[in-house]
Amino acid sequence: MQVILLQRVAKLGQMGEVVKVKDGYARNYLLPQGKALRASEANLKAFEARKAQLEAENLETRKEAEAVAAKLDGQVFVVIRSASDAGALYGSVTTRDAAEAATAAGFTVNRAQVVLDRPIKELGLHKVSVVLHPEVTATVTLNVARSAEEAALQASGKTVQQLAAEAEAAAEFEIASLFDDIGGAAAEPA
Repeated sequence: MQVILLQRVAKLGQMGEVVKVKDGYARNYLLPQGKALRASEANLKAFEARKAQLEAENLETRKEAEAVAAKLDGQVFVVIRSASDAGALYGSVTTRDAAEAATAAGFTVNRAQVVLDRPIKELGLHKVSVVLHPEVTATVTLNVARSAEEAALQASGKTVQQLAAEAEAAAEFEIASLFDDIGGAAAEPA
C-alpha cells in the first residue's frame, strides 16, 4: 500500500514522502495513529494544501520536545524491586516502570515513549532512551535496586556483586580472626 507520511517515522521516511508499506502496517498502525494518509490523488492535493501547517506544527512540537529533553537528559531514576542475592530480579523492569519513575520525579513521560534495548532483569544502573518526538531522544538512567540505601551505593559506583564480595570477605576475616584467637589460647602454656 502506498501512503503519504504526515510526520517522520523511524526507518521509514520523512514527512511528505510517499512510501510503500505492507497493508497491515498501514491499516493497523500508520493510519489509526495519524502518521500517514493513503496515497491517492485527492489525499496528495489535500496534503500539499496542509503541508505548511503540518511543518509548522512539527517545528513547534519539536522545540517543546527539545526543551523537555534538555531537562530530562542525564536524569537518574530509582526503581525499587525485589531480587536474589546474586542480583537477578524476580521479574523485570518494563517500560511502564520507567515511565512511572519519570512521572514520579515530575516529568510527563508515557510508556510508549520509553525504549528498552533489552529487558532489564538484574540490579544496577541501566541506560534507557526516551523518544519525546520522532526527531528528539533523551537518555536517562534507571537505578534498579532492592532498597534506597542500595540505590545510593550503586549510584556511588559499587555493584551488588562487589558489595556481596566485600561482605563475604569481611565475614571470612572475622571468622579467621576468631579461630586464630582460640588457637593461640590453646597453644599457650598455663
